[in-house]
Amino acid sequence: MAANIAVLAQEESHNPLLPETYDIVWSIVCLVIVGFVFWKYVLPMFQKVLAERTEQIDGGIKRAEEAQAEAKAALEQYRAQLAEARTEAAQIREDARTQGQQIIAEMKAQAQEESDRIVAAGNNQLVAQRQQIVTELRGDLGRTAVDLAEKLIGESLADDVKRAGTVDRFLNELDSIGANSAAGK
Repeated sequence: MAANIAVLAQEESHNPLLPETYDIVWSIVCLVIVGFVFWKYVLPMFQKVLAERTEQIDGGIKRAEEAQAEAKAALEQYRAQLAEARTEAAQIREDARTQGQQIIAEMKAQAQEESDRIVAAGNNQLVAQRQQIVTELRGDLGRTAVDLAEKLIGESLADDVKRAGTVDRFLNELDSIGANSAAGK
């Protein structure tokens, strides 16, 4: 029992909350080895993965900003093209309106020319018919005058040359009388 008491007394001088020295040394050695392995292998891989993720996030943000800038530039370009197309459409409408007015003016001019040509042709035709009618009337009037003169004179005016000269003189006198009366009006 005495030996037991000596062991108990020795154990009582030692603090039960503190581990033995050899436990502390081996714990420190293990901690240093684990810390070295962690610092040498695990920490660089962790930093590498963290850097890759940071780069991916930063790259994603940059790509998103670039895409947004491209979209904004495309929108501005689209708006500029739309404004240009509207201006061009207005110009085309104005050109079409101008061309339409020119075509209408040309068609009116052509119609007027055609009308003038038709009126001139009608006038020419009327003049030709008038000349033909006047010629026919002169011949008829001349024959009637000769017939009348033969009846009055009582002799035959058979000579065609005399008859033609007499008829022409008579008709010229009628023309001059008609011209004087027309000028007096």
